[in-house]
Amino acid sequence: MSKYCTNLFFLLVLVAGFGQDKTIDLNPKDTLVYEQPYGLRVGIDLSRPITSFFNDDYTGLEFVGDYRLSQKLYIAGELGNEKKTRTESVGPNEDQTSDGELYDFTASGSYIKVGIDYNTYGNWYGEQNMITVGGRYAFSTFTQTVNNYNIFNSNRYWNPNGFTPGSQESLEFDGRTASWIEGVVGVKMELFKNLYLGGSVRLGILITNPEQDSKEFTNLFIPGFNKVTDGSRFGVGYNYSITYLVPLYKKAKKAEPTPEE
Repeated sequence: MSKYCTNLFFLLVLVAGFGQDKTIDLNPKDTLVYEQPYGLRVGIDLSRPITSFFNDDYTGLEFVGDYRLSQKLYIAGELGNEKKTRTESVGPNEDQTSDGELYDFTASGSYIKVGIDYNTYGNWYGEQNMITVGGRYAFSTFTQTVNNYNIFNSNRYWNPNGFTPGSQESLEFDGRTASWIEGVVGVKMELFKNLYLGGSVRLGILITNPEQDSKEFTNLFIPGFNKVTDGSRFGVGYNYSITYLVPLYKKAKKAEPTPEE
């Protein structure tokens, strides 16, 4: 019996010795890991089909997309086509009381925009919402067609309420191009799993516009850039998008540490 008690005593001493060698962590770290989806997100701009439906002078369609490179950085771009008809007129001068229509034209063409978006929003654990800032380089190729026009003449004694009609044939200027850079601020909100509703505001600055000083017909509307203002290189645009994320793989990200009091 004494031999049995002696062996049990030595066993307890060994267990106690091994237990003292292991340090007890009084502040255990959170090792929870969350796998975030990485992949291609594609969709369309909703504003252009809606505008096309309510405005007979406009048709447009734009595809949008982005690809996630890292936790915050995305490659992003847009590809679209627009056709818009506008009427330019002149107001009354000192001697006349009626406005006069100078001409109406149609601009039609395609464009592409490529750049990056950076997500500045700190999501809660498991969220995938975005508030982004970014930039784009854009290029457009298009055609400008003058549908009809009147000839401006300051001496209108015989025709005080109008201008002299021009040729009945339309004038077409094709093969035109323009490029610009855009600053972009946008948001994306996950409505359902992998389905996002978003919007963005864009400020563009023209880099190249070869026909800006054209004696034939200058560019007044550039697809993708919007209205061109005389004497200014700036343009403003926007879009409202609905997109779907196609997950290709996942990357693990540890949960953000909770600040200690």
